[in-house]
This record gives sequence, structure tokens and C-alpha cells, in this order.
Amino acid sequence: MTDLAFGFSLVPTLDIGFHREIAVAAEESGLRLLGIQDHPYVPDYLDTLVLAGQVLAVTSRISVFPDVVNLPLRPPVMLAKSAAALDIVSGGRFELAVGAGGYWDAITRMGVPRRSREEANTALEEAIAILRAVWGSGPAIRQRGVFYAVDGARPGPAPAHPIGIWTGAQGPKALALTGRLADGWAAPIASYLPYEKWPEANAILDQAATAAGRRPRDIRRIAQLVGEITDRPGDSHTEHGSAPVRGTADQWATLLARLALEQPYTAFVFWPEQQTVDQVVRFGHDVAPLVRETLNSGRADAS
Repeated sequence: MTDLAFGFSLVPTLDIGFHREIAVAAEESGLRLLGIQDHPYVPDYLDTLVLAGQVLAVTSRISVFPDVVNLPLRPPVMLAKSAAALDIVSGGRFELAVGAGGYWDAITRMGVPRRSREEANTALEEAIAILRAVWGSGPAIRQRGVFYAVDGARPGPAPAHPIGIWTGAQGPKALALTGRLADGWAAPIASYLPYEKWPEANAILDQAATAAGRRPRDIRRIAQLVGEITDRPGDSHTEHGSAPVRGTADQWATLLARLALEQPYTAFVFWPEQQTVDQVVRFGHDVAPLVRETLNSGRADAS
């Protein structure tokens, strides 16, 4: 359990002062991950990659990732170059979580053709190959796929560290693709993938990884939970449905420790219902240490 990581997901509003404040507070509270939601079609949201650069500039230890980047609106060659640049200027603190596409009505209004689920998965697979080629040191890239064609672009720049490619996969085919090719899975929040489907999704990842000759444990599993850390006991059940988790730090810790034992999650990203510094600090200061203590003491087995 030494590889456990905790973080939170940020809504990219126009309040840049708040983003700086909450990023610094998150880092000081011990959190290691900061996700930034990516919805380019929302008029009063900042660009996620630009905001990533800003929070990386005011921090020194926390890693930042788009949660998850909207692939249809970000061509993979330029996405790879932007990701590498952010990784270089931050000293190796940028990771890349990619989504094949959602909210298609909003996406198509920005001039991008609609893709079926099968088409979106094909585009994601092509994009993963291009991302890795751009970050590599091989010859000029020549890849002609169904959705992306790269004809002679040279790789570079190389990122400061091997950037992890995580997906926000939901359906069985996207999960299998993740198991075959990706470095991790930033699991969708329960309103997209209900709690009862999480074990099945992890099993699909494991099976696909094994079939591809990979070790399932090498695929980073990131559970993302919406909710509130409360002073009084509340509802912290995640067996069925999609209700937010609302409970004390002890309840949160028991829940996350159980998820770490029953499913192969090694990272937990908190989506606070109310984006406040206090909620994020409580997740880092109060919840994360209790999860580690619970796992180390074996109490989670008995709960």
C-alpha cells in the first residue's frame, strides 16, 4: 500500500486566484494528484491545459492531470506536445488522462463530427499510438488511421518523465482497450458508472491485460468519488447506485480502505460537492492518513 495516492478534481472556473489557493493547500495537505475537468465547450471555463500550467507553476510536488481530456477537441500530435511541455516545465509532474468523447451535442457545436461509441474507441486507440510516438525517439512518424493521419512529423520534445496515459473508459470495449494499451484507468464518477459496475469494470481490465501479456497490477486504478466530508456520520455506502458519499473522515477512510482491498484501486480522487479549500484539506489531512492507518492495521478486513 506504499503506492497509494490521493488527490482531488478541480472545476476550471474563471477564479484563477482560488485555483492557486486550493492547489497550494492541496499540496501542503499531502495530496499527490490534482485533476482538472476538461469541458472546452463551456464558455466560462478556463482551458484545462492552460490552467494546468498555472497550478503547476505555484506548486512543487503535486502531479496534475486533465480529468479527462476531451480527445475529439484536441488533436493527438498537439496534445502530445502540450503534455510534454507541461511535464518539462514542471519537472515531471504532468500525467495525461484521456476521454474518447462525451456530451456529443456540445462537441459537435464546436465543429467536430459526431462519433459513434465504436468510432470513438478506434480514435482513442489511434491517439494512444500517436502520443507515444511523439514522446519517443524513433524516426519520423507515419501513421494513417481511420481518424488520424500523421505523415512524417518528427518526434519531440520528450517529456521529463514517462507520462502515464490513463483513460476514462466506461463501456466494455473501451475498458478492454485500456487493459491492452493504457497505463491506467481514471474511473468515471458513479453518475456515469454506477458503483455496482466497478468490480466488473476492473475484471474486464484484468482479463484484457492478461490476454495482452501484461500484468494487471501495472495498470493504475484511480477511483473517483463525489461527496462531502462531514462532521456527523452520514451515508457512505457505495454498493449500488450513484449517490454522493457523505460521511465523516472515519467513514471515508473505511470506504476507501475497503475499495483498496476488494478492488485494485491504488489512487483516490475526491470530487467535493462544494469546491472549498476546507474540503480538500480535510481529504488530505484527515482522510488519507486514516486510510493508510486502516490498511496497515488490518482493520479494513474486519469492517
